[in-house]
Amino acid sequence: MSSQGYSALGFAGHELARASLDHCVKCTICETQCPVLAVTPLFSGPKFVGPQAERYRHGLSVDHSLDYCSSCGTCTLVCPQGVKIAELNSQARAVMKAGHMPLRDKLISQTVVMGKLMTPFAPIANAALNVGPIRSLVQGVIGIHKKAPMPKANSRTFMGWWKKHTPAQPATKGKLIFFHGCAGGYFEVDTSIKSVEVLEHLGYEVVVPKQGCCGLAQQSNGLYHEASANVVKLAKELQAAGDVTIISSSGSCTGMLKHEAHEIMGVTDPALADVGARVRDIMEFLLELDEAGELPHDFQPIKMTVPYHAPCQLKGQGMGLPALEVLKLIPGLTVVESGAACCGIAGTYGLKKEKFDVAQAVGKPLFDMIKATNPDYAICDTETCRWQLRKGTGATVDHPIALIHRSLGLS
Repeated sequence: MSSQGYSALGFAGHELARASLDHCVKCTICETQCPVLAVTPLFSGPKFVGPQAERYRHGLSVDHSLDYCSSCGTCTLVCPQGVKIAELNSQARAVMKAGHMPLRDKLISQTVVMGKLMTPFAPIANAALNVGPIRSLVQGVIGIHKKAPMPKANSRTFMGWWKKHTPAQPATKGKLIFFHGCAGGYFEVDTSIKSVEVLEHLGYEVVVPKQGCCGLAQQSNGLYHEASANVVKLAKELQAAGDVTIISSSGSCTGMLKHEAHEIMGVTDPALADVGARVRDIMEFLLELDEAGELPHDFQPIKMTVPYHAPCQLKGQGMGLPALEVLKLIPGLTVVESGAACCGIAGTYGLKKEKFDVAQAVGKPLFDMIKATNPDYAICDTETCRWQLRKGTGATVDHPIALIHRSLGLS
């Protein structure tokens, strides 16, 4: 690709990431902490394909090993100089794939379409996903690994439940907007339902507007134009529902609204800026309530030790680990934080046939930790990470809100 083609893409070298480039002092801390580089020689490392290569890239020199970067964001988090390494890598990958985007990467980023197609045929779809020859055929034709963790289809959508839902008690507090995300709308439906029921139990009036996809899967696959259009459309849909706090139990989607769409793709739409400032992860919101003295402590005991994994995209939002703090309020519950940098799935990364083994190797220490701590049950904030952990451990893996819901006597 020519240097003119590189610039014309409109995203690569976005000023927020590019401005941080020369802060890199080649300390290699990002290399030592990269979960992908630790398990495979196929990736040259975040420093090499990021700030080091970006100085010379301009469309003329692209190390194609950067496609093995999972975009977990660990490199950006640990960089002592504040270099936007993961963002630079994501932008460069979008350039590299421009003009020859694999069909698979286009298909697996269509999360709403996938949900709409699978829901009416949920039992059949779920059965088909367990048939070896079918999975082998999918791997051969589309490129999704035959053993990759896949979402379980639901026979009802969250919006289908919502339309029939009546709050158990009248609202005594203000209004909140609930953003369910694609996976929370079609696959992890119970998480969305429990989130709404907890908010209503606390006295809030919950509003759920019509809402589309945030574009995260498209962004992570380099489909920036499509992702940008989707996230702006979503922001305007959420903005139209009112000027109040927006709550979500889809941790990765909140990250897209809060900072990724702007920092990676350079989206500057005013609606996104407004919505991004008002959106809160549900555990983040509960912790804010507790710190303000507004969260009741009428939790029933749960006597259990449970492993907890904080996903990469949650850490990237700079809010700490709110689930750990809120879950401490439940009597008898012991939560053991995993300490793992990444589970390996990285959205759609671990689904791809050429990256499946890498993703499993990244996740193995976490799988082992869960099996040693509680082989039957674990908690994690984001949907694709839960799919990966279920596949890798055989355990039931819930969002932390499930324990809050249970402890409040709602289930």
